[in-house]
Amino acid sequence: MTAAAPAPVNTHRHVWAMAWPIILGNITVPLLGAVDTAVVGHLPEPYYIGAVAIGAMLFNYIYHLFNCLRMGTTGPTAQARGAGDYAEVRVMIARALLLAGVIGGVVIVLQLPIIRFAFWLINASAQVEHYAREYFLIRVWAMPAVLGSYAIVGWLYGLRKVRTPLLIQVIVNLLNIVLALVFVFVFHWDVPGVAAAALISEYAGLVLGLISVRQTLRELPDDASHGQQRARLLDPVQLRRMVAINGDIVLRTICVVSVLGFFMAKSAELGDVQLAANQVLHHFLIFTSYALDGVAYAAEAILGESVGRRDRAAFLHDRRVVFLWAGVVGVINIAIYAVAGPAIIALMTSIPEVRAAAANYLWWPVLMPLASVWAYTYDGVYLAATRTRIMRNTVMASFVLFLALLYTLMPLFGNAGLWIAVMGFLAGRGVLLHVFFPRVLRTI
Repeated sequence: MTAAAPAPVNTHRHVWAMAWPIILGNITVPLLGAVDTAVVGHLPEPYYIGAVAIGAMLFNYIYHLFNCLRMGTTGPTAQARGAGDYAEVRVMIARALLLAGVIGGVVIVLQLPIIRFAFWLINASAQVEHYAREYFLIRVWAMPAVLGSYAIVGWLYGLRKVRTPLLIQVIVNLLNIVLALVFVFVFHWDVPGVAAAALISEYAGLVLGLISVRQTLRELPDDASHGQQRARLLDPVQLRRMVAINGDIVLRTICVVSVLGFFMAKSAELGDVQLAANQVLHHFLIFTSYALDGVAYAAEAILGESVGRRDRAAFLHDRRVVFLWAGVVGVINIAIYAVAGPAIIALMTSIPEVRAAAANYLWWPVLMPLASVWAYTYDGVYLAATRTRIMRNTVMASFVLFLALLYTLMPLFGNAGLWIAVMGFLAGRGVLLHVFFPRVLRTI
């Protein structure tokens, strides 16, 4: 009893020590997207914003689809570390990088069918489609680099090494921002310049990530020969576990990114101005998700170690601390958007009609953290326990709810109905994950 007394203070410190670098690093990602929007938002026509919105949406769909390489690596790495199995920790990154290379190569090979299928689904204007196609066909060559970086970041998070990914993300995104500004405003490459900036910076990030992996491997205990490590790399039991976890996460993520896909596709049907306005407002949601993910990623590492030690009491306590900090982050987001929302919109576009359309719907992203805080934080808890099947099933059920709301309310209320459907999806995920949490607890 007495030994457990200082745990609350220590857990708060550990959660925040992990969360704040992740939050700062994560914020640079949507900040980059916001800068890209702002760069083309100061070009003379709204279809430039729409093209980057659609092009970025396609990559968000693909990147999120294979974010299993990050999400499926942190929890198992933390569990292996908690159990003291450093041989498994070492081969985990090799498995993840191998999978990243294979998936990235397949996407490059299939780039033309992917872009054709995308514009078969999306009813955008001719100008938006032309520039979005250019954007996609340049940036797609960065797929192996992006997916490899996901694997590296997930592995480092599982080892509680959060400052190295922060440094890499800051460097890469600053490089991307500088290159985008130069390519668009100096070289006048317009939308292709934004894509080229992303391509160059993402490969720079992979190189920095591989350097950090090499340094970290030197620091870890090495209690297995190279032959044993190779055998572990192809261990059928561990490979099946990795495939099962990543398969559940992929199916779960298909639903999550499909919501974004529907959001942008339905926005495009409302016209170029409303599409541009929703793209601007969408960045508010992305900032919230990346901020809350900082806490969720900390949960994956800290709670994952509790799972590895089979310590249910610590798991429950750490879960309470994680939700407390997630609530704090959510309230901060609401306050910032409520006060600074109009100024943020003005920074991202100088087109008067886009500003006016975005201002009309600003209160939706202001209120969205109330619904999303539960979904994002519980994701971290479930990934820590590697109970991905329940995650998959609850997201699929919430996606059905989203479609029902979308096709019922959008014909009645237009863009407001679209925003209600998104909020319903996020709220549904949080409620269902909470309902099924006792099942997860019984397995620890």
